[in-house]
Amino acid sequence: MLWIKALHIVFLVTWFAGLFYLPRLFVYHADARDEASHARFLVMERKLFAIMTIGAALTAIFGVWLLIDYAWLAYQHTGWLITKLVLVVLLVAYHVSCAYVIRAFREERNRHSHVYYRWYNEVPTFLLIAIVLLAVVKPF
Repeated sequence: MLWIKALHIVFLVTWFAGLFYLPRLFVYHADARDEASHARFLVMERKLFAIMTIGAALTAIFGVWLLIDYAWLAYQHTGWLITKLVLVVLLVAYHVSCAYVIRAFREERNRHSHVYYRWYNEVPTFLLIAIVLLAVVKPF
């Protein structure tokens, strides 16, 4: 079971690397003024999203494995596990929202400024902190 937990954490780290960097690309993309920069950011965003989606999928696979093998039976009546799972659903929704942002840039429909994306960039940080604290401390 420790191997599964280790793999879950490894792929979580890869997923979050993408979740931290992709919105930063959105900041720069929103501020780009020339066509060459726009094209370059489109390629970078698409490739990074593909890689981070693999990390997200593997995180989910190993997380569900842990949940089925022992976590649900051990912690189903605790508030922290339910709260953590709700936050994970929000994280997945954020991940999906990144795909919509990429599409908006690709279709030249983006209407947000670089300042908006600077704030958008902070969402995964707060979710990561909350999820890790819940998983490690198990406060309730």
